[in-house]
Amino acid sequence: MRFHEFMSESKEAKVSKRQSVSTKGLHKFRDPQGYDRTYELNRIMMAVACTDGDIDPVLDGESWAGRFNTAHPYSELEQRMLQKAYKAVGSEIHDLNHGDLNSTELDSVNTISPFKPFKGYKK
Repeated sequence: MRFHEFMSESKEAKVSKRQSVSTKGLHKFRDPQGYDRTYELNRIMMAVACTDGDIDPVLDGESWAGRFNTAHPYSELEQRMLQKAYKAVGSEIHDLNHGDLNSTELDSVNTISPFKPFKGYKK
């Protein structure tokens, strides 16, 4: 590939005849609003995994994170640092835990391992 074919970002490039005939199966896609290519690619690949080419894939709706990035601060300092960074950048944020940084397991979680501890090798 020549330099001008991948460095020209001032205008949208077209696929040349040479590139087209030498490429098998060439698709280009994006989400309708054109916002998040990575998330759209993830959704497309999940849909591909759910079909055999004949059946229509059935996918759940968007995940709880959806088209948002996620951050997971461990301390109050990290929480404050993120708040300042969000404000500086102008990000839209949603604090899903309402400032709660505690992490506790549910009562339904096993507290005793089903495996016996390793007692060492026989001497």
